[in-house]
Amino acid sequence: MKDFLDVHIHTIASIHAYSTFRECVEAGKEKGLALVGIADHGPALPGAIHEMYFRNFKVIRNKDFGIEVLMGVELNILDFSGSTDLREEVLQRLDYAIASLHDICIRPGNKEENTRAIIGAMRNPHVKIIGHPDNPQYPVDFGELAKAARENHVLLEVNNSSYVPNGSRKGSEEKAMELLAACREHGTAVIMGSDAHIDLDVGNHACSMEVLARADFPEELVINRDVSAFLDFIGKR
Repeated sequence: MKDFLDVHIHTIASIHAYSTFRECVEAGKEKGLALVGIADHGPALPGAIHEMYFRNFKVIRNKDFGIEVLMGVELNILDFSGSTDLREEVLQRLDYAIASLHDICIRPGNKEENTRAIIGAMRNPHVKIIGHPDNPQYPVDFGELAKAARENHVLLEVNNSSYVPNGSRKGSEEKAMELLAACREHGTAVIMGSDAHIDLDVGNHACSMEVLARADFPEELVINRDVSAFLDFIGKR
């Protein structure tokens, strides 16, 4: 499968990550990616950066690195209505937003509550990706998620860090089979994301590719294969 982009990358601005912005961009270039996206954690995550970090992206000259660079955020979903942790005024300055459930920001609910939380976040027009939706800690209705993602023009993530042997979201690989079956049924597009917290992992989608192959998932629904299609999808053409 062709793989030209990675837009779930964390830098030292997410205090539990270990590489700088430039180190991550250079890693993407060295690995032959055509586009990288920096998506540091929103401010509700303990230790995360202040919103001023996201307000100043104008100083980053996206075309000057020898690789296309987008600047986004991984928002924290805060409640079961899908509220997130950056204001509209700030989100307007970004290229895209990922929205994710993290147990340090919201307790796991029941299937109905978790599904409602994610679908609520999808309705935010700045949210283009739902991060690690197959986390077993948050049971969801995958059929409803896949249907809502297509209706709201949102990508569902096949998160590489969820599937690595020492990953923190144990059981995600099995849940991914359910997620991908629902996406196939509803024609919902997905995106592979490294969720890199160090430059060594930028563009590392090896485990995600194995999951997609195991599910016999159609390549035409994996947006990593086409940078232009991704830019069109998020409205950045």
